[in-house]
Amino acid sequence: MLTTAAAAAWLYLLVLHGDYWRTSHRLPPEAHGQLPSVTVVIPARNEADMLPACLPSLLGQDYSGRLRVIVVDDDSSDGTATIAAGLANAAAPSPAAAELPAPELTVVATRPTPPGWAGKVWAMAEGVRAAGPGAEYILFTDADIAYAPGTVARLARCAAAGDFAMVSQMALLRTASRWEKVLIPAFVYFFAQLYPFARITRPRVRTAAAAGGCMLVRADALADAGGLSRISGARIDDVALGKLLKRAGGRCWLGLTTDVTSARPYARLADIWNMVARSAYTQLHYSLATTAAVILGLAWLYLLAPAAAIAGLVMLGTGASPGASYTASWLAGAGLAGWLVMAVTYLPMLRLYRLSPLRAPSLPLIAALYAAMTADSALRHLRGRGGEWKGRLIRPPASRSV
Repeated sequence: MLTTAAAAAWLYLLVLHGDYWRTSHRLPPEAHGQLPSVTVVIPARNEADMLPACLPSLLGQDYSGRLRVIVVDDDSSDGTATIAAGLANAAAPSPAAAELPAPELTVVATRPTPPGWAGKVWAMAEGVRAAGPGAEYILFTDADIAYAPGTVARLARCAAAGDFAMVSQMALLRTASRWEKVLIPAFVYFFAQLYPFARITRPRVRTAAAAGGCMLVRADALADAGGLSRISGARIDDVALGKLLKRAGGRCWLGLTTDVTSARPYARLADIWNMVARSAYTQLHYSLATTAAVILGLAWLYLLAPAAAIAGLVMLGTGASPGASYTASWLAGAGLAGWLVMAVTYLPMLRLYRLSPLRAPSLPLIAALYAAMTADSALRHLRGRGGEWKGRLIRPPASRSV
């Protein structure tokens, strides 16, 4: 019964769960005409290594409107501010951008983080403060994110054409190392399964999220929603911002792209493990019951089908009795069906990342690793060392809400 239910769940996910597994959800049509004013806000804490690889891609954008770039130095100790300021003239503009005004670069330092504010959200707020009232749109991005030429213009035109409060794109993450190839595409796959992108655009559907590496937000929509102070304590700022804007009535869009890329390396298993363990328990609202339910759910959805398939085939191969043979056949059939559908849903993500489709059947093992990371996240928080990031220990907010 459990195996059959898991196979049926995969059929539901394939057909009715917002087409989460498709990778064709890309930017809607763009409008033509004058481009709005855009201010890029980059919270940067100890990002001296990342900025030279990514900041020039923003400073070299071909943008006919006003484009400002504000790097917010979030109490760095590695010379982030100096590196950022030194990149002001380092960008090589594309041929289309050569005749356009160069983007303006400003580097600001954060004031002390007030009580109750998450560090990154405060840095984002400091960037909005430095932008002033002139910006029509604010592009929140990260120091490790690079933009192909013309990307900011396409984002702005799309936002204007659709009257979106926010247009967000999931950056193409780095998959150079062995563990990145194993785990990173699945990370995006699981995120899309949790927040089906197509549902985020639908105003009457509660699903809301964003990808923190690239969030173009209409400034007046953010102000009407109450500003970043409404999510001041959010540890997962992108999802919180998406929910804030959508609940305020703003139209939001989230999709995939190959024009926005992340240069952040995760060369070792430990690097990816720490990235997930840092925030998984936060995503589950610091609830042990929810964490246990999620781990059991992952085991049922991802591990039961292949386990049942293998067990059924072994029973059949060892000459099961007539009564057991029926059970073995059922286990093998339902298990293989669930495992097959699971692998099929993973193929588009592997294709997006230009990886072999032969990796698709390994999704259950990858899910088991993510379940272990989730369990470790809870253990870290219970031991008082959860949520550590770049020297900061991010503790749960007093209200236990995000």
